[in-house]
Amino acid sequence: MREDEARTRLLARRAELDAEDAANADSRDTVELQQDSVGRLSRMDAMQQQAMAQATERRRKAERNRIAAALARLDQGEWGWCTVCGEQIAERRLAHDPSIATCLKCASAG
Repeated sequence: MREDEARTRLLARRAELDAEDAANADSRDTVELQQDSVGRLSRMDAMQQQAMAQATERRRKAERNRIAAALARLDQGEWGWCTVCGEQIAERRLAHDPSIATCLKCASAG
């Protein structure tokens, strides 16, 4: 995978994450506990959905951080090289996920 192709894919994925965050913003809002209009099970369901939305947001944030780090490695000319051992990362591994920072050997060891 060429560096310009990797950059394009990383930027596109970051834009997708931003769009998902915007679309699901209300799912993470505080659950209102209205005893008179919503039953106990409905409140519990709403709280569970809120917790799942917050967990999804944390995963998107972690992925966004990996993307930012990969873009920084691209800018520094270090993309495609393992951040642990310094060896070149396999082409197929980078093609699967251009934000990967480690070779398979180092990823398996950690």
